[in-house]
Amino acid sequence: MTATANLTETARPLPFWRRPRVMDRVEQAAIVVLWIFLVQRVEVSGNPYAWLLLVSETAVAVFALIRRPTDKLSMDLGDWLLAITATCAGLLIVPGVTLIPAIAPLGLALAILGNLVQAWAKLVLRRSFGVAPANRGIKISGPYRFVRHPMYAGYALVHLGVMILMFMPINAVIYAIGWWAQILRILAEERLLSQDPAYAEYMTKVRWRLIPGVF
Repeated sequence: MTATANLTETARPLPFWRRPRVMDRVEQAAIVVLWIFLVQRVEVSGNPYAWLLLVSETAVAVFALIRRPTDKLSMDLGDWLLAITATCAGLLIVPGVTLIPAIAPLGLALAILGNLVQAWAKLVLRRSFGVAPANRGIKISGPYRFVRHPMYAGYALVHLGVMILMFMPINAVIYAIGWWAQILRILAEERLLSQDPAYAEYMTKVRWRLIPGVF
């Protein structure tokens, strides 16, 4: 399947439930429901750092609700499953225990730094934020001058901090699955976005996707 085939601008009409705006609403509803359950887990947690889980995940929910609709949205089922898996990972985390209190300050610093980075990226995106691969407008300012996906880089820092502050084996499994999906999601996003000449030019100027010198 070519990247062009992933777009909704195809000759065949899509069924109602597969239309971009309908899928957008379904995705938004799922995020809100999972966020509510996360709030409930944080409320009953005895971990004093549990509130950190809500900072970045609440931002995901808010920006998902106010984002700009688009028809330039991938309708490939695989792309949607990857995006939902990557997004839901953070919403499924269970506040665990701080196994090594001595390094808790490191975990706290990583979580705070990661939240600042992802918040900066979201403020640049504003209503262009989305979950499934889509072109809601090309942004190349702010943290996007350094890596092509700074919001995901911020998530990575938050997740490392969470593993230090709230370790549980199930959380390690959730994050492992989530980041497997996240990497594939990044590649899917760039297949779609690279069809835009502005983004194709941007890719030549900003080489690294997530971690400078690595990926």
